Amino acid sequence: MKTGGGTMGPEGRHTIIVGGGASGALMAFQLLKASPPDLRVTLIEKRPEIGRGLAYHAGNPEHLLNVRVSNMSALPDDPQHFWNWLCTRPDGPMCPDPYCFVPRQTYGDYLADLIAPLTSRDGTRGLTILQNECIAIRETPSDVAVLLADGTRLTGTIAVLATGHDAAASRLPRHVDPWIAPAAAGIDSNATMLILGSGLSMVDYVLSLLRHGHRGQIIALSRRGLLPRAHRRIEPMRLAESEIPFGARIGVLLHWFRRRIEVHAAEGGDWRSAIDAIRPHTQRLWQELPLESRRRFLEHARAWWDVHRHRTAPEVETRIQEALAAGRLTVISGKLATVTPNQSGALVSYRRRGQSALSELQVGAIVDCTGIVKDPAASSNPAVRSLFDNGLARIDPLRIGIEVTPDCAIVGEHGSPSRRLYAVGPLTRAAFWEIIAVPDIRQQCADLAARLASDPLQLNKSGSASVIQSQSGWKLK
Repeated sequence: MKTGGGTMGPEGRHTIIVGGGASGALMAFQLLKASPPDLRVTLIEKRPEIGRGLAYHAGNPEHLLNVRVSNMSALPDDPQHFWNWLCTRPDGPMCPDPYCFVPRQTYGDYLADLIAPLTSRDGTRGLTILQNECIAIRETPSDVAVLLADGTRLTGTIAVLATGHDAAASRLPRHVDPWIAPAAAGIDSNATMLILGSGLSMVDYVLSLLRHGHRGQIIALSRRGLLPRAHRRIEPMRLAESEIPFGARIGVLLHWFRRRIEVHAAEGGDWRSAIDAIRPHTQRLWQELPLESRRRFLEHARAWWDVHRHRTAPEVETRIQEALAAGRLTVISGKLATVTPNQSGALVSYRRRGQSALSELQVGAIVDCTGIVKDPAASSNPAVRSLFDNGLARIDPLRIGIEVTPDCAIVGEHGSPSRRLYAVGPLTRAAFWEIIAVPDIRQQCADLAARLASDPLQLNKSGSASVIQSQSGWKLK
């Protein structure tokens, strides 16, 4: 088997997974768990570690999961799996019970341990991990083929895209990468820091600044200035599926949900119980919303949903509230207007929400924490771009993801679903909306693995296609 500049054939049943973050790791595990023992899975990831991605990389131990341990099992049929794994650690479970929050990097360790026993020793079965980058994907009636950055070409029966979040590349002057620790980025500890966005990424970066002894002012600027709410130890309320107005327009749906929360609160309940109770139904609600209602939700209600749905650990809330009370952190509701670089960093002008006049601020650096790439057309991921270039995928009408069928098959530019190309995780948010957290992704991966294991097409051995290089690029023969 060649590891660079060569061709790896599709002998037997061979699934190629592009992306080795949490989505890719969960997909690999479920495939090998559900399929016959002679299945071969190749996982392609350019980072040196599998299962971490942007979310679970080794970093600040104060960056906690924003989901309780009890809900973070990688296995939908074994909800205590993560907690039991924590209990086997030499230093103990790190917290008193499963209703707690542990460091993100610990969860990365868990995923790495999950797939470690699956790794193949001879490359003929089980899991093979390639530290490389997929730069192109092709499909034929009998195979799929991927091209890697080092010239390696792989052919297989199917390919699953699990590329996760596509981090946006900021073009702002004096920009600092939010995924690099402040100490490594060379930030002046006395400088005023401007953070764009006020969500979970901003919260993590503020914690990093404080941990590295930052003494300057920290200012978070976002359109509405909303901060994520925090978790509480509550039980979900009872919500019967029959009372949910599936298929209703967004105005009717939101009115019903607000009223339901008001009634629950009047009975002494917590709004968090209502959010948690609706979560098992959010994918169906999204799929049955009329297109215009989805658009209105994204434009007008998404920010409020996000801060209530994607909450912080109570410990994190305490740190942020202390920073606000001490004047270390200021949150401004407004919009960035201009950035003018100077010797001290940059002079920033912005417009506060509801005002026409501009305000100015001298900052040492700018950190863009507004999140991931929201329009797939702006993706810098070469594998995703190759799908568009070759007509193998198309962007959904709201431009928040690629189109996939309910069983995760990628839809081509002419509207036909592929039988060999699939996608899981955040890339499929246009179809599923709530598909960025582990509880949703683990179920999606388990369902897809079961479908692929029972699909006669996928159980057939693939042909003897090979990949050759041509002057115009590469093609199948």
